[in-house]
Amino acid sequence: MLKTLAVANYRSINKLVIPLGRLNLITGPNGSGKSNLYRALRLLAETAQGGVVNALAREGGLDSTFWAGPENISRRMRNGEVAVEASVRQAPKRLRLGFAGEDFSYAIALGLPEPSGSAFSLDPEIKRECIWSGLLYRPASLLVNRAGPMIRSRVERDWDVLAQHTPTFDSLFDQVGSLRASPEVLQLREFIRRWRFYDHFRSDAEAPARQPQLGTRTPVLHHDGRDLAAALQTILEIGDPEALHAAISDAFPGARLNIQTLQGARFAIEFYQEGLLRPLSAAELSDGTLRYLLLIAALLTPRPPTLMVLNEPETSLHPDLLPALARLIVRASEQCQVWVVSHASRLIAALQQAPECNSIVLEKNFGQTGIVGQGMLDEPAWNWPD
Repeated sequence: MLKTLAVANYRSINKLVIPLGRLNLITGPNGSGKSNLYRALRLLAETAQGGVVNALAREGGLDSTFWAGPENISRRMRNGEVAVEASVRQAPKRLRLGFAGEDFSYAIALGLPEPSGSAFSLDPEIKRECIWSGLLYRPASLLVNRAGPMIRSRVERDWDVLAQHTPTFDSLFDQVGSLRASPEVLQLREFIRRWRFYDHFRSDAEAPARQPQLGTRTPVLHHDGRDLAAALQTILEIGDPEALHAAISDAFPGARLNIQTLQGARFAIEFYQEGLLRPLSAAELSDGTLRYLLLIAALLTPRPPTLMVLNEPETSLHPDLLPALARLIVRASEQCQVWVVSHASRLIAALQQAPECNSIVLEKNFGQTGIVGQGMLDEPAWNWPD
């Protein structure tokens, strides 16, 4: 489980260190930085997928995503005694992302390349990557150290050079095949690859979830929900069918679900509602009902991820469905770590009633995202590698 998330110099996030629990709720007013924090987490996940530099480029490059305010905001600036203005940078321009886990922790720093004649001079480079044991970085706990193109791993009291010419756009996780001496690289890569993000379930008239689809065993719902019927049938066969039926009854009293097998091994949803003489197909369901079934399939997965992230799951849902959704999310947090970004007051209130809910309320002061009520002594201990 992640214990701490740290972000520096990403969009509205100048410096932010967040304590994490089993169930994490991220809230705050519009413009407080919820989306930026979510995108920073997705960017961190790209390190294990081989796409962190490309993902950053799709956002407009390092200059577009880098913190736009001054390097440091002085006390006099905060008190309004002097204007907020730029100063000469004392440290290299680095976008930093990292987390502390129960076993291993990780940090990455990205920056611009040295001036050259290359046409790709604006592509960000990976300047530093580190893996260490325990929650807090210190030189004695460092296990794998990547500085520029060189990757080294600790071997007792010495260091072994694993790679000397790593491309600046490749993470050390991309070199795992040649890093047999460092099993922590493989373990941490697989841990990150099991993070699961759901933020764009389609529910329009042409959404794939509304159409019968080829049925194959689907323990993990696709991020856009295209294999909904197969995912629900998988839960019924090898997951927790009682929990599935209970979740439907909780949200839609008197309703029940059936998955019909059509010609050509295609699966179709049959949704029975109280008072109707025939079941409704997925094409006939309201956007809210379809989205709720998608959330059920995601949250009751027979193969829980290491981290499940839901970005505004309340979209298209009637407020009366949000308490039932909260109960479903709390149940899912018993199987995996859950991260929910929401601004729906009814969902927020229902989740905050759970004893294990770690509620994080964001605010923005002087253009930078912070946590409401977090003082210097409340911030988790965190050291960035030099």
